[in-house]
Amino acid sequence: MRPLEGRRLWFVGIGGAGMSALALVTREWGAQVGGSDRARSSYVERLEAAGISVAIGHDAANVPDDAEVIVSSAIAADNPELTRARVKKRGELLAELVSLRPSIVVAGAHGKTTTSGMIAFVLDRLGLDPAFLIGGDIAQLGGNARAGEGWLVAEGDESDRSLELLRPQVAVVLNVDLDHHATYGSETEVRDLFERWLEQAPHVVRGDDLAPLELELGVPGEHNRRNAAAALAALAFAEVDRADAEGVLPEFTGAGRRFEASGEAGGVRVFDDYGHHPREIAATLAAARGQVDGGRVLVVFQPHLYSRTRHLAHELARSLTAADAVAVTSIYAAREDPVDGVEGKLVVDELVAARPGMPVAWTPELEDAVRFLARRARPGDLVLTIGAGDVDRAGPLLLEELA
Repeated sequence: MRPLEGRRLWFVGIGGAGMSALALVTREWGAQVGGSDRARSSYVERLEAAGISVAIGHDAANVPDDAEVIVSSAIAADNPELTRARVKKRGELLAELVSLRPSIVVAGAHGKTTTSGMIAFVLDRLGLDPAFLIGGDIAQLGGNARAGEGWLVAEGDESDRSLELLRPQVAVVLNVDLDHHATYGSETEVRDLFERWLEQAPHVVRGDDLAPLELELGVPGEHNRRNAAAALAALAFAEVDRADAEGVLPEFTGAGRRFEASGEAGGVRVFDDYGHHPREIAATLAAARGQVDGGRVLVVFQPHLYSRTRHLAHELARSLTAADAVAVTSIYAAREDPVDGVEGKLVVDELVAARPGMPVAWTPELEDAVRFLARRARPGDLVLTIGAGDVDRAGPLLLEELA
């Protein structure tokens, strides 16, 4: 089936996890696909390997005359490629794909990528040939997207309210939290959006209502046992036998940048994690603590977004008190412009106040954070690089310093 035959799509910001997934699936479903991004990435390399042309740099001349322009909320409104008449938001295209297949959509503030990965993994291992669009790499599935012939598994995004456009057969909400302060004024607004969305779905899974799965998994932490419980509940609505699902789920080893091992040097293990909200950081640190036996947990933390840091500096610091030493870098701005008086040092000041005497450093540059922790790490310790930006660059630097 090639339901998008004859369509020409141009993705602005094609190198991101979500946009690259859409590009790969729509190409397999018959569309002519191209796109642009401001820099190269591993996703760009994968797109090019699949035969998709990617322009580096944004220019109106990049866009084919007859193309539909697909844009995400991460792209600024003054991007020159948005001058075309036919511009469609990423969520609108995802809604179209969801309507074409029996679909499971996973939403919630935390755990979407891991839970979506679990569901797609089980379907794959049971020979059910899923299609999937996931916001991170699942190494065991060969990447973040596939155009299979079975159920479509996708993440739903509340950050720009596009979740409400999606009409899956199975709707999953893992949890509710205020994570996008530029979009919502309160947690109540977020909860109301999720509730409106769930009302439209034939089958609903509420992750908060489920007990953690009592099964040994290949990914650590109670939060992942809760994710697994939601995954099994969703798979049941897809008529997957629970015993069959439980038989393969423990083989799942996780998603990229979700407590992902970066390597080991000098007896020190280094892991990378995408966590950027206080609850995510707390869950990651709890999982890390369970992996050390007498060793310490050291952290490089890169705050993500000025709006989030301004509103959650105190809560971010409280979550980081579970570590034994922390270096905080400058904010990764992503789509936001700088805000006067808002920087990573807000988190440092709150952390110093919350846990006096703890080794804490304000290290605007990642390289300085690496040096701070490399001098303190000793055999048996575990170092975490945490954040939704480019803090994953710190892992290789740490391993080089520790070697």
